[in-house]
Amino acid sequence: MRSSLMLPHWPEQRLATPADHAACRELIRTGSRTFFAASLLLPPTVRAPAYALYGFCRLSDDAVDLSNGKAEALDRLRARLDAAYAGRPAAVPADRAFAEMVLCYGLPRALPEALLDGFAWDVEGRRYETIGELNAYAARVAGTVGAMMTVLMGECDYPVLARACDLGVAMQLTNIARDVGEDARAGRIYLPLEWMHQAGIDPDLWLDNPTFSPELGSVIQRLLDYADVLYLRAASGIARLPWRCRPAIRAACYLYAEIGRELERRGLDSVSSRTVVPASRKAFLLACCAAGRSAQEHLVFAPLPETRFLVEAAAASSAYPFREMAVRRRGFGEQAEWVIDLFAQLNEREATGRIRL
Repeated sequence: MRSSLMLPHWPEQRLATPADHAACRELIRTGSRTFFAASLLLPPTVRAPAYALYGFCRLSDDAVDLSNGKAEALDRLRARLDAAYAGRPAAVPADRAFAEMVLCYGLPRALPEALLDGFAWDVEGRRYETIGELNAYAARVAGTVGAMMTVLMGECDYPVLARACDLGVAMQLTNIARDVGEDARAGRIYLPLEWMHQAGIDPDLWLDNPTFSPELGSVIQRLLDYADVLYLRAASGIARLPWRCRPAIRAACYLYAEIGRELERRGLDSVSSRTVVPASRKAFLLACCAAGRSAQEHLVFAPLPETRFLVEAAAASSAYPFREMAVRRRGFGEQAEWVIDLFAQLNEREATGRIRL
């Protein structure tokens, strides 16, 4: 892995325009209603780089999924990453916004590199025998995002980063539990093969005719139970984040965990249909997150073995000389502006009936 870019001085000329940042915001608004809803709870100084991060990750994912030559698409993504870290991003709004974010925050390259490694594992069609192997995959495709988001919030403490990776892994495991049927119809299995065998399911035979059964439901429940443990662990990290960032990350945690609860209410059948949390329930959880507090700050856990390398890479960004300029402390006026902005957006959505998460 290459080391993160170290600037000789704070960048005076921005690489991205307001239109580039607006394009990234539109990507998340149309691409992930859950993440967009949670992002409204972020203060503006964190929200903009978070949109840049999402934009680059989303376009990277799409570039692989929608490409016939997936290996070649990965090569192009690595070239785009080279260009972004060299300060010469491709002529794409998300790339320009991402490159500017790298310059401002000193984001360690090991983190987006690991994300691309996860995409490569998808291209290879890997299956995962154990939950540990699945954790290693989830660490790359989702734990990386948790670690990068934490760096953007200005937190590089080891325990906080470890919990951010826990949250990313938990979200990915929830996605896998929700998308069992969709993945199977694409010829993929992400459930731990060991667990399927223990439930009396032959993975290859099942993939030939993917149907729901109580045995499969027991595997899905086992995965959701494991993810719930990670959501609880993540709560202690949320309590250590800057207070302005806690509601958004708590919202992402609650909203994703609720997918598991909804799946349980539907009998754990994620083969016949895709589970969606009702908008009214999401709106309620968002309101709880805006005012909620965590009581888990005293709990301390070691990072998952599969995410330790991400935690160590992200922790190294604390030495970046201009990090404090990027995550500057906000005065009372800016804090008030953020609160007013937040409730104005929430009120608008309530008044127009557009709480569609």
